[in-house]
Amino acid sequence: MNIYSLTWMQLQILVSWANKRTGRLVGDRGEGVISTAIAVLIVAFLGAAMWVGFNTIWDGAETTIKKEVNSIGNGK
Repeated sequence: MNIYSLTWMQLQILVSWANKRTGRLVGDRGEGVISTAIAVLIVAFLGAAMWVGFNTIWDGAETTIKKEVNSIGNGK
């Protein structure tokens, strides 16, 4: 048995012992995927909210601009 295999086995035993001692029965596998998915959902909701706000602001500005452009020739 080489030194790498022995070290790997010792690390696995240590992790197993620590998990049993702290009450954790499973590892952290998949934690990064879940965190990334949550971050993507948050960014998607922020993007949707920003789009709704942009459309609201743009509609108000468009209405004001149309009114001002139409009133240019009326002498108001």
